[in-house]
Amino acid sequence: MDEPTLIERTAQPYVAIRTSVTMDRLGEAVPPLNGEVFAWLAERGIAPAGPPFWKYDVIDMDRELVIEAGVATAEPVDAGQDPRVLSGTLPAGTYATVTHTGHPDELVAATGALLDWGAARGIVWDSAPGDDGEHWGARLELYLTDPDDEPDMTKWRTELAFRIAADSPRP
Repeated sequence: MDEPTLIERTAQPYVAIRTSVTMDRLGEAVPPLNGEVFAWLAERGIAPAGPPFWKYDVIDMDRELVIEAGVATAEPVDAGQDPRVLSGTLPAGTYATVTHTGHPDELVAATGALLDWGAARGIVWDSAPGDDGEHWGARLELYLTDPDDEPDMTKWRTELAFRIAADSPRP
């Protein structure tokens, strides 16, 4: 894993499919949703403007996670009355980021390492506790490797990007 850094990200429109899933079903339930989002965009002639991502909205590791499987777009997209696809904007701000190269099963450890890195520096995350779990303003996993181009999962590159609170220290 690379050394984490802080970067400024601009607001980014996107489309996604939101789902609630338990940790034990995460790997089977969420990945197909990215394919649905790409197909939805292709049907409308809209090109993606970035890699597929998962946006973790609510995290309760013992119960459920609320995740959006999405992709950035160059311009805002109106999802209309589609009951499955939503449109939104990834918020601008300062993000702690790190790129992990390795099997997706290692992302839990990589996430823990990024959270520990932030805690050691006094970083306050853009998150708040709720009755259903920890609510995040923007906690992303961006999948930089296309599995069609690189079938060896141990070589996959994933960027973790967690937005920090506006009033957080910036080490």
